Amino acid sequence: MIEIGRTILSRDIFEKQFLCNISLCKGACCIEGDSGAPLTDDEAITIELEYEKYKEYLPENHINEIEKQGFSVIDSDGDLVTPLVDNRQCVFSFYDERGILKCAIEKAYFAEKLSFRKPVSCHLFPIRITEYKRFDAVNYEQLDICKPGRECGIAEKLPLYKFLKEPLIRKYGEEWYKEVEAAGEYLEKQ
Repeated sequence: MIEIGRTILSRDIFEKQFLCNISLCKGACCIEGDSGAPLTDDEAITIELEYEKYKEYLPENHINEIEKQGFSVIDSDGDLVTPLVDNRQCVFSFYDERGILKCAIEKAYFAEKLSFRKPVSCHLFPIRITEYKRFDAVNYEQLDICKPGRECGIAEKLPLYKFLKEPLIRKYGEEWYKEVEAAGEYLEKQ
């Protein structure tokens, strides 16, 4: 474990290699799992307030689910998460013309319709953060659905922390990430 600021990072963040290969996994992270994507209170509010800006990208049955469930729900663990369609697929996702699951919120972001990209938990995946009173535990969640991402990361020799530079900075800031880079460089020399 590596301690940086108020975070404790698993060595896997530095030692495992990863590069998402969505053409092979087909966006499985939007459909697999025990519940929806974790949300902060602010993210849940933003998702609701910005709805009209991404609604056009959602399938009709997802819009109906949002009307039934709302923009966020509490899961069986008591966590605030995105709602699911058929207890499986994120309500904010859609299939593109190639059969790949994509995020409607992120599509609106790239179309410059809103400034919020997507929930940070989605942006950070396959890193998962567990927040405790005194620290955040930053861990790599190694799932079978991400095997193509691991293989691609190994081929490109891309450490997980480098692949997820943008969302890690989004979550913890530039200065924190510089310390992560320094730790990564130190560990590589070991």
